[in-house]
Amino acid sequence: MRASTRRELVPGPVGRIECAVDVPDKPQGLALIAHPHPLFGGTLDNKVVQTLARSLVDLGYAAVRPNFRGVGATEGVHDEGRGEVEDMAAVLAWAQAEFGAAPPVLAGFSFGSFVQTHLAQRVAPERMLLVGVAVKRFDARPVPANTLVIHGEVDENVLLADVLDWARPQELPVVVVPGADHFFHQKLNILRSIVQSNWRRR
Repeated sequence: MRASTRRELVPGPVGRIECAVDVPDKPQGLALIAHPHPLFGGTLDNKVVQTLARSLVDLGYAAVRPNFRGVGATEGVHDEGRGEVEDMAAVLAWAQAEFGAAPPVLAGFSFGSFVQTHLAQRVAPERMLLVGVAVKRFDARPVPANTLVIHGEVDENVLLADVLDWARPQELPVVVVPGADHFFHQKLNILRSIVQSNWRRR
């Protein structure tokens, strides 16, 4: 992502978890960012995930991006989200020991968003940031009212109508990017701008 990005191998339930870590000059919080589905090419280097990390670093957060099981140097095999939630919990414990135990920001893209909705059942986050949240194929859970949800208007993988059906009972606003597909091709600058302009520290 940037010259200062460092890689860490964090102990997890079934072996090492590879993480990319970006830290601002004066970190004021922690953000844990989850990538899209590993069986469809999702990694911590995904462009949307990197954009979320950049945005959160600019907002003062130390940003930690783990690779899910079986991706890169992370050990284990894909576990349909169950083991991935356990791994994210392990990375969060490591990150809070490194950067402070304040409530984290839980961010995710696609499958990673689904994983974070489950982790948020165990951890009270400062805030959540979900992009292209996978709500139909996977069992995405309800999220806190201050969650920032961003979705592409023409997302072909996760239909906007399905996200609105998930958000409606929660009275949860959804920021829609006109013309954006699932991977926000040629829309990453808009995505970054939305995050930074809609963020409020509590």
